[in-house]
Amino acid sequence: MRNQYQTTNGTGLDRESLPMRLWEKAKKYGVWNPRDFDFSQDAKDFAAFSPEEKEFFLQPIAQFQAGEEAVTLDLLPLIMAIAKEGRLEEEMFLTSFLWEEAKHVDGFNQFLTVVLDGQLYDFDHLIVNSYKTIFNDILPNVMDNLISDPSPVNQARASVTYNMIVEGTLAETGYYLLNLICKEKGFMPGMVEFTTKLKQDESRHVAYGIYLISRLVAENGDEVWQAVQDQMNMLLPLAMNVVKEGYEMWDVIPFGIDPAIIDAYALDQFQKRYQRIEKARNQSMAEVMSEAIATV
Repeated sequence: MRNQYQTTNGTGLDRESLPMRLWEKAKKYGVWNPRDFDFSQDAKDFAAFSPEEKEFFLQPIAQFQAGEEAVTLDLLPLIMAIAKEGRLEEEMFLTSFLWEEAKHVDGFNQFLTVVLDGQLYDFDHLIVNSYKTIFNDILPNVMDNLISDPSPVNQARASVTYNMIVEGTLAETGYYLLNLICKEKGFMPGMVEFTTKLKQDESRHVAYGIYLISRLVAENGDEVWQAVQDQMNMLLPLAMNVVKEGYEMWDVIPFGIDPAIIDAYALDQFQKRYQRIEKARNQSMAEVMSEAIATV
């Protein structure tokens, strides 16, 4: 039973907290319509690709489309867990988080509809096994566990999976690959514009995830830190295999993409976030909040 409200009991909203700062950014930068992007030139560029280039380009797009659908479907238990703890500022930000994930689903679907001229296309052969393990099995399971047991340990496992691996490692590596193909080679101006918006959204999502995991570690100590380590150690090899299995499908990799560069980028994204979270083991909550704010 609720007998008081934070916004009327003299407490108010902590507008200087990281979640509220992210909320302000979401209101400013996250209000855009996927239907407004012009993918007409992208369709022409795609039509000029060789069959191998088309398949190679569609692989990250297919994995983005499926992944955005998965994270949209799977985020709600985390929002519920945060809400039940009465963390109003965090829940407010998470409402924008879910809305943005749904927009990403819409945007990739709009892109594929235009580029493929409305034809339905079966992408299953482009979605590699390690990807399926993460998105079809691990992600929904760790998120659903929050419904019955929203403990700090389970919240940490969920956020590591969702924010550190799915968004902070796989999605950002996918954006990097698309940038190498599209922006640096002068293809797909609509996709370049679209992914610029996506990256802005995801940067807020990852910033929140790092803050959430750091908060949980600082508040709960070694038990949560061990859960974080175990989840990361289990997921990192799978994440790296998603990248590896993707380019192993081609004898000659299209667009001159160097697999070693993609591998190095993925690992660097993971390591940067790991190092920031590890610091929380020896930080107070005030220090966690201060460092998180300094990054946004």
